[in-house]
Amino acid sequence: MTSDTLPDIQTEADIKALVDSFYDRVNADPLLGPVFNDVAHVNWAAHLPRMYDFWSGLLLHTNRYQGQPFAKHIPLPIGSGHFQQWLHLFCRTVDALFAGAVAQEAKLRAGNIAHVFETRMRTVNNPLSIL
Repeated sequence: MTSDTLPDIQTEADIKALVDSFYDRVNADPLLGPVFNDVAHVNWAAHLPRMYDFWSGLLLHTNRYQGQPFAKHIPLPIGSGHFQQWLHLFCRTVDALFAGAVAQEAKLRAGNIAHVFETRMRTVNNPLSIL
């Protein structure tokens, strides 16, 4: 399919397809997969539904997600390269499945999340970096 024939993100099924496809890429990625599976020991059966709620809230305004995602990232050995790869995989996933205003919003939101998390991680790991 070309971007002219791809649908936009409109439904819960679209959110599920996006999240599932994205995390398939994450799991296969040599940089991110080990962080999720070997370091964080993500329970995928619990994590994926939370991510459906998270992205549904951001893109479909469902307000089901409850949580503070940043705190779980603090103990992880991640840096700028991890966030860049996460964003790259997310945008590739969106572009492979969807096109339209909500798809663009998804990529913008992901970029903002990556930037904020990377900046906050740098501050947490090196508090003097804000001086």
